[in-house]
Amino acid sequence: MNFRIKHIAGLFLVGLFLGCVQKEKVVTKSEDSKEQFVNELLSKMTLEEKIGQLNLPVSGDITTGQAKSSDIAKAIEEGKVGGLFNIKSVEKIREVQKIAVEKSRLKIPLLFGMDVIHGYETTFPIPLGLSSSWDMELIKKTAQMAAKEATADGINWTFSPMVDISRDPRWGRVSEGSGEDPFLGSKIAKAMVIGYQGDDLAKNNTMMACVKHFALYGASEAGRDYNTVDMSKIRMYNDYLPPYKAAVDAGVKSVMASFNEIDGVPATGNKWLLTKLLRNDWGFNGFVVTDYTGIYEMIAHGMGDKYDVASLALKAGVDMDMAGDSPDVSAAFIKTLQHALEAGKITTQDIDIAVKRMLIAKYELGLFDDPYKYCDLSRPKAEIFTDENRAFARKAASESMVLLKNENNVLPLKKSGTVALIGPLAYSAVNMAGTWSVATKQENSNPLLEGLKTVAGKGVNILYAKGSNVDYDLAYEERVTMFGKAIPRDDRTDKQLLDEALAIASKSDVIIAAIGETAERSGESSSVTNLQIPQAQKDLLNALLKTGKPVVLVLFTGRPLAISEENDNVPAILNVWFPGSEAGLAISDVLFGDVNPSGKLSMTFPRNVGQVPIYYSHKNTGRPLSEEKTEKGEFEKFKSNYLDVANTPLYSFGYGLSYTTFEYSLITISNEKLTKDKSIEVSVNVTNTGNYDGKEVVQLYIRDLVGSVTRPVKELKGFQKIVLKKGETKKITFVITAEDLKFYDFNLDYVAEPGQFEIFIGTNSNTKNKILFELVN
Repeated sequence: MNFRIKHIAGLFLVGLFLGCVQKEKVVTKSEDSKEQFVNELLSKMTLEEKIGQLNLPVSGDITTGQAKSSDIAKAIEEGKVGGLFNIKSVEKIREVQKIAVEKSRLKIPLLFGMDVIHGYETTFPIPLGLSSSWDMELIKKTAQMAAKEATADGINWTFSPMVDISRDPRWGRVSEGSGEDPFLGSKIAKAMVIGYQGDDLAKNNTMMACVKHFALYGASEAGRDYNTVDMSKIRMYNDYLPPYKAAVDAGVKSVMASFNEIDGVPATGNKWLLTKLLRNDWGFNGFVVTDYTGIYEMIAHGMGDKYDVASLALKAGVDMDMAGDSPDVSAAFIKTLQHALEAGKITTQDIDIAVKRMLIAKYELGLFDDPYKYCDLSRPKAEIFTDENRAFARKAASESMVLLKNENNVLPLKKSGTVALIGPLAYSAVNMAGTWSVATKQENSNPLLEGLKTVAGKGVNILYAKGSNVDYDLAYEERVTMFGKAIPRDDRTDKQLLDEALAIASKSDVIIAAIGETAERSGESSSVTNLQIPQAQKDLLNALLKTGKPVVLVLFTGRPLAISEENDNVPAILNVWFPGSEAGLAISDVLFGDVNPSGKLSMTFPRNVGQVPIYYSHKNTGRPLSEEKTEKGEFEKFKSNYLDVANTPLYSFGYGLSYTTFEYSLITISNEKLTKDKSIEVSVNVTNTGNYDGKEVVQLYIRDLVGSVTRPVKELKGFQKIVLKKGETKKITFVITAEDLKFYDFNLDYVAEPGQFEIFIGTNSNTKNKILFELVN
């Protein structure tokens, strides 16, 4: 039987038990409630110990067997650390936790956090890729599996999910999110939180989630990371806040403040955001952590000196300071709060509120019952990077890929003949997992060349050539292949590389061009102004096209790219994102037809960077181009359009092809009048009219024709991912209520206004299949 620590009695840890479980338990006589327990512990803490609980440093130089002599060990022993992040392995974590619960005065256990973004050692597709599966159960399971692996290695807190809505692919961090749409983003936020936290946070295979970046980070001006954000409240509430709120409603236990400002006040010090909206309006009862050195960065924003910004953050609602104690950072809770308290900038109550939230989080994780609950030394080998986990990662990757073009049914490939695999990303294991794969053992990832050989079998002769370097510019190439993800630069000339590629291409029946972005060309601090494929690879692709052989472009990317030229000239394009540790196998499964692609874009692809920001749920202007001319890409003077390019995107939100084809019937509706206390049903028949079994994402959009404020041309309000055998027809029904029609009006009231609405149901956001109904009082 477990008992909670009774700190006021001065009891201490007893017993180090050996064996596979390797647990150390704190035995006390207290059965007090959470509130009583935390209050009693808080009352025994010194000011220094309280501030220490708010301190989240990087793990420093801790190595297994040296924890006692590490730089941070003394601070832990003195009660000056509340948690650590980016320390990996159960052995190291166990050693460090032992210092906290055996050497410190009050024996308060530590939190251990890590950026477990899209898997742990078993790595899934980047989040933008996962969102393209439109499969909530699959996405939830990826989070569950990541939690199981991470907790097996001692980690109990992940800085995920990232739910920032973004409509600007220049911003590299779109790779970490779920795209442009608040409805889809909200569904994914909920699935991820439930996946990580499960139904019992005290279990040793669940972990605390942290929704980020709160808030609006995805709307950074010019797509430049860390930049200013400025938007109206009505856009904020309708388009950008819903996924954060969905995460809060799902019970997320922590929230990370974003780097950007909101209404002129940085999020890290924004009391309206972190207290009024998050806690008072939404009822969030967890704790708030800064992003890396977020408090210090408010000095550069112009919010005052180190004492001013630390005080501002604490009073705004920040509870934990990430990496604030870095040597070159002056403004940190651990360095400033005592002085700020003495100067009257903050109160003891301000500190106590934050400390209490941190202690409650540790209580809810069960760390006071058993600080070693995540330190079972037998778990890593049994639960991390297992065959079962890898098989699921392979499935998740194949479900996330989006077939953008398939002219003359070039795909799927036959498992016979000769295939030329060419491109700098064809044989690079370290780039397969994509950005923010910090726990991944990159060398274990499966590159495309190996995957093709495995899936194609002995009947296919596979020839390989690199073809080109990542980019002509060596300095640029080094910037986009950081963090151990370099593709060794070939010493041969560009002509020699190309000649080799053309030589093997001439011997092939079909060419697979594995090109696009490298893993670190997207992600944090990876903003770009050029959304095209790097020029060296474009030149390679164009040379391959001139051979006259069928070319399949396997596109690696962490963001929507402007590939109009490729769309015009390449017969088949498969967007594979960065598929994760089983990349090569999963891509090959799709190329050879073992898996029929079913991914749908969660973010619009522009024709060129000049269209950005571009997204499907835009509003009309007072001078809209006619629908007919919009579809034809025709120009009309004094209308809202461009002189040089059509208004329409290259690929719409929700777009994605299959090896089979689907036909939609006209929409039927149960009642053309909807009252606020009733519901109506809308249905379509979907038929698989092609030659393969397949999956289709049936998408429902609604347009509010007249509102008290201007409304988008359409908004996603429902979707179903279905399986149809060749020749099969299914009736798909959606239930519509007044709740689906609500939005935030000019006064930020959440309302459904009576009037006429159009419902669209089809294969992507560009569907014209629609029907009219009316909401009546």
